[in-house]
Amino acid sequence: MSTPSPKAFAAPWEAQVFALVVALQEAELFTWSEWAEALGREIRPDDGPERTADYGAWLATLEKILTERGVTATESVATRTDAFLRAAAATPHGQPIRLENDPLYRA
Repeated sequence: MSTPSPKAFAAPWEAQVFALVVALQEAELFTWSEWAEALGREIRPDDGPERTADYGAWLATLEKILTERGVTATESVATRTDAFLRAAAATPHGQPIRLENDPLYRA
């Protein structure tokens, strides 16, 4: 009898963040060295305690890189984050979270 292998991702959004990082590196938005340095700054900030290098840290790092490189504005990231949180709160349990579920969503 074999033991089950651990899942690489605990949730679909983690796989999506991973895929985004790989795709943006392949598109040459950043190098792997730049990614490692940015992730290192995120999980070991000079002004705070070390945090876990989980996919939440990956997402925060990616958001910072996107704003630093001018791909998106900080306000756009904050606006989308707020919309996602509202959509999540309005989504029935077990259903996929879609931005259309945000009560303030405008197509």
